[in-house]
Amino acid sequence: MKITIRPSRNFKEGLIEGVQTLFFVLLFVILIRYFIGEIRWIPSGSMRPTLIEGDRVFVERVSRFFEEPKRGQVWVFYPPFEELSNKPWPLFKRLTGLWCKDIAYIKRIIGMPGDKFLIRHSKDDKYSIIINGEELKEPYIMDDYDYIPCRTGMLCGPFTVPEGHYFMMGDNRGNSQDSRFWGFLPKERLIGQAVVMFWPVTRIKKLNHNY
Repeated sequence: MKITIRPSRNFKEGLIEGVQTLFFVLLFVILIRYFIGEIRWIPSGSMRPTLIEGDRVFVERVSRFFEEPKRGQVWVFYPPFEELSNKPWPLFKRLTGLWCKDIAYIKRIIGMPGDKFLIRHSKDDKYSIIINGEELKEPYIMDDYDYIPCRTGMLCGPFTVPEGHYFMMGDNRGNSQDSRFWGFLPKERLIGQAVVMFWPVTRIKKLNHNY
């Protein structure tokens, strides 16, 4: 006699309930990450002394729907050379953060759309940013003298920042791959504004003072 074992009704109901729960959890994660914020880990020293390797920051994504980014704010973004696929699986990974390998940077907004921009090198080897003819006060940078010297192929100015774009720079100007090397950042590449550094607890502080 042949005996056939069939899944019980309770098993089927449990499986359906589990799938539904997983679906709503993933949907909830996507909604939080896209509309509210996410946590990011700092992998390099390009934002020293503001952020150092291993710091954790909260990146909020709410303000981008209601106000324009401002000079001096710290933002996470996809650099213009990073190809972002909108196919279902890559898009799912990007929206959930699961298995996502898309490259994201964290830098400070220095040049705003329409700004006349110049990196000036003085005779005493001090570097400064000139915006619309005036020197930008930058108390957040690591060192006025520790800069990567401007050379052919780098964007050091003078130039005008295009509309809808930003000029991004790290606070550690001597060790930062930023807009000087890969150009202007389109607004649609911005992910979110880093507002609070919450780990380690000895370094908890608010970010994004505007200058």
